[in-house]
Amino acid sequence: MKTLILSTAVLALSAGLAMAQTVRMGTEGAYPPYNFINDAGEVDGFEREFGDELCARAELTCEWVTNDWDSIIPNLVSGNYDTIIAGMSINDERDEVIDFTQDYIPPATSSYVALSEDADLGGVVAAQTSTLQSQYISESDATLLEFATADEIITALKSGEADAVFFDTDYLVPIVEESGGELMFIGETVTLGRGTGMGIRESDTELKDKFDAAITSMKEDGSLNEMLIKWFGEGTDTY
Repeated sequence: MKTLILSTAVLALSAGLAMAQTVRMGTEGAYPPYNFINDAGEVDGFEREFGDELCARAELTCEWVTNDWDSIIPNLVSGNYDTIIAGMSINDERDEVIDFTQDYIPPATSSYVALSEDADLGGVVAAQTSTLQSQYISESDATLLEFATADEIITALKSGEADAVFFDTDYLVPIVEESGGELMFIGETVTLGRGTGMGIRESDTELKDKFDAAITSMKEDGSLNEMLIKWFGEGTDTY
């Protein structure tokens, strides 16, 4: 579950959700299987299916909006959409600026991937900018090489710009499996964050309560676990 470090705080505008006709669901659309744009040009993935189900249970009319990852929190706070549902891990820094629902994906691991099992994890390590992975590497002995998107960190590894990449395990698994042995996991996995939740403006307590109730109902009837297994496989952590 992708994680974000907030570099700047933006003052909230009064959103007036009670008057809104539609709840705008903000996502990145570039992070399969959590969220991505399908061949029809529509938001797809686990979070699309999950979010649509939440909206149905909460009796809300929802539409989907995409936004670049590095500005996804400021654009929530400034009112460009009403939620963030984008594989965002809950952490203390973010919690000071926005609110979160309860988690809908348990805390996940991050992993190193390289071209060789002898790769130097203390060398140049690529990570996506504004993530907890990039913060983790910046606080290690390695040299951090940041890129705006997850695709770019893989490209940097294959081109030799980086000795390894460090990113969410769930994102990396299919990439490694489809590489035909070119890429491999090395080193130990690391757990970051407190699970994945929906980001909500702090003023939108009613909306948060509605989504929390819907998430609880999905946990209680087992449908959330079914979705997690559908999109992430039998070995994924569930509730």
